[in-house]
Amino acid sequence: MQISNIRLNMFSPAALRGLALCCMWSYLAGTSIARERNPLDADWKFRLSEKPDLLETGSDASNWQTVQLPHDWSIELPTDPKAFSAGGGGFFPTGIGWYRREFIAPEDWRDQRVGVEFDGVYENADVWINDVLLGKHPYGYTPFQYDLTPHLNFGEKNTLAVRVDNSEQPNSRWYSGSGIYRHVWLNVTEPVHIDDRKISIKTERASDKEALLAIEATVLNDTSEKKSIELVVEILDPGDHVVASATIHISVEPHNHSALVQNLAISQPHLWSLDSPKLYSARFRIVSGDRQIDALEIPFGIRTIEVSASQGFLLNGKPVLLCGANVHHDNGPLGAAAFDRAETRKVEILKAAGFNAVRTSHNPPSKAYLAACDRLGLLVVDEAFDGWAAKKNPNDYGTVFHDWWQRDLTAMIQRDRNHPSVVMWSIGNEVYERGKPEGLAIAKAMTKQIKELDSSRPITAGINGLGESGDWSQLDPLFDTLDVAGVNYELHRHEEDHRRSPSRVIMSAESYPQNAFACWNAAAKSSYVIGDFVWSGFDYLGESGIGRVFASDEEVLPHWEGSHFPWHGANCGEIDITGWRKPLSHYRNIVWDSGEKLYMAVVAPAPNKQDWQPSAWAQLPAIPSWTWPGNEGKELTVEVYSRYPIVRLYLNEKLIGEKPTSLENEFRAEFKVLYEQGTLKAVGVSNGSVKEEMLFTTAGKPTGIRLLPDRRTISADGQDLCFVAAEVIDDEGRLCPQSCALVEYQIGGNGSLAAIGSGDLSTLQTYSANPRSVFLGRAMVVIRSTEEQGPILLEASSPGLKSAKVELRSSNQ
Repeated sequence: MQISNIRLNMFSPAALRGLALCCMWSYLAGTSIARERNPLDADWKFRLSEKPDLLETGSDASNWQTVQLPHDWSIELPTDPKAFSAGGGGFFPTGIGWYRREFIAPEDWRDQRVGVEFDGVYENADVWINDVLLGKHPYGYTPFQYDLTPHLNFGEKNTLAVRVDNSEQPNSRWYSGSGIYRHVWLNVTEPVHIDDRKISIKTERASDKEALLAIEATVLNDTSEKKSIELVVEILDPGDHVVASATIHISVEPHNHSALVQNLAISQPHLWSLDSPKLYSARFRIVSGDRQIDALEIPFGIRTIEVSASQGFLLNGKPVLLCGANVHHDNGPLGAAAFDRAETRKVEILKAAGFNAVRTSHNPPSKAYLAACDRLGLLVVDEAFDGWAAKKNPNDYGTVFHDWWQRDLTAMIQRDRNHPSVVMWSIGNEVYERGKPEGLAIAKAMTKQIKELDSSRPITAGINGLGESGDWSQLDPLFDTLDVAGVNYELHRHEEDHRRSPSRVIMSAESYPQNAFACWNAAAKSSYVIGDFVWSGFDYLGESGIGRVFASDEEVLPHWEGSHFPWHGANCGEIDITGWRKPLSHYRNIVWDSGEKLYMAVVAPAPNKQDWQPSAWAQLPAIPSWTWPGNEGKELTVEVYSRYPIVRLYLNEKLIGEKPTSLENEFRAEFKVLYEQGTLKAVGVSNGSVKEEMLFTTAGKPTGIRLLPDRRTISADGQDLCFVAAEVIDDEGRLCPQSCALVEYQIGGNGSLAAIGSGDLSTLQTYSANPRSVFLGRAMVVIRSTEEQGPILLEASSPGLKSAKVELRSSNQ
């Protein structure tokens, strides 16, 4: 088999390696190239422009910026108090952006079907091929695709142009990002092919002995002749062994399609679970005569889901309490750019923090995010929309809701229904139509459509109250349309709800961080309460100022009042935007008994010897440190969280006190300690014996920098990332949280600096600023690989500190 040189000019080296593997697999299967899925992320031309006309599609782009997808132009720009996105959008500039990409369509594509697929563009994407407008896609979070075939110049250059209009502001209550922030693909198939959007692999029943799968597929015939073909379906186990198969004979009329349903039984299946997320694959092949003309593999998991008021949430027949986090789609310093590694890292951090579930507030996530949840074992409540027709912002999704919700909901369900991690669909969040007839009609229409596309998962929504004048029971008709009543900040009503509606299944779809114990207690005591999703798992960009703590002489303002500039993000997360877990994250882990038993933190002293004034969603500014210069002899508050019944606190080996930390004490104790330098130690005690210790030692003067990469080797594909923690330390290697040093980073070799960030959400420094200040002694440097193998060298330096170096490597292995 030969690949024309003309085709080789189209892709990056990394894409060519993937294409070669695809071709080899097809060759071994006894056919020419049956299906190509080519990444189209490299070397786009980009410019910001306010021009509303179409001149950009054919204009000279030689002087435009060259960018690599995923790309978010807003995160590259400085925040501005006058930005139209306002505090909800983090004060980041938006605007209109143009993208251009040229490629060669080889002659052997002439008889194929060629399409372009966008995983996500924010927002209002107009797409052209060779100056022909293909269509407009308003919603920024759902995938969409177009057929390029009729408009291609085969054997010649073709130009793909995309206009992204994020200028109509405000249109979001959080940071959306701007641009082609997810992957783009160029797909090539035979005219007779499998419709990958209409594949469904559903577990009808499963046990340790046997599972029954219901498989649905659709074959398209884009020719003018009737086609008789064979569809071969094979199920591969986690070790890539074929464990079940079927061959179906199909006749497809010209320019038509044929849908089929096939049941397959699997003996002794590996059930997908939180602790053992085993994945199978379904391989579909179309055979015509002695030719294989299409092939496609879909990963999936075998598992069952049940919910009931009497038994709660059951995964494979076993009860699971959902310890969940609400997580927005941004990747902190990277903005909205959905790098696969960044998405995977988010899931890794959530799992390490003890979360077993996530709600994708308030939009469909990226494919890479769900794939990571599948691989690592994290349950997902997949949410379609924030609001419905009634707008929360002047230019939000409500402007197109009635015209687009059915298409966008279908796109989400069809894309995500084969992910075993997805255990619930959510149709909305705090919608303004709740309690109104039009809201009930919308909810019924949405649930009906979802059940037609996927009947295997429960449906929920995040619903809050009707205000001071509204009776909570007026929401009963809306809750009755849902399988799970998701309540936002209203879990305290669960007992009265249960008395009124005994069969109702309830979960806390959103809760305040400080209510971790109360929500766990409700779920632990009541089978009909299946879990809690805290607002929020991570700090995030936008919704500026939520979770702020105010000094005693400041006016406490909710984040929706006034301007909180220079704050550009939300401080309500239990994990900051660099991935560092705050003390409250450890407390939640202890409350939910997810692994940790003992943790300690010290509340930062408030100015003027007064108490802090926390706003809603706020956590007191506590950090795990006993380094508080300037506070000698002053009283500090030490919090100790423990699953042991008793804790003791020592300062320089002197016992400060002993307190209970049992269930009645909500697993926490508080001590007042006069600060002096030295060692602070918390001890967990059970049955009179010391079971565990945690200690802090006062750090000395900052003298150096330490670099801690999350991985030493990354892929040389132009997409992989390495997250390097930069810490200011003393001579003994202790973190110096008092440091706000300005650190400069130099990179050499086969990598580039993708972003630099810290947990400070009120800084005016951009995420591309270099040098950049550390916050609480820490920063995060994100390195992006190139498409060349070899070493990557990172050096960090700051006046008065010993510099640090680290060597990484990019590889194709």
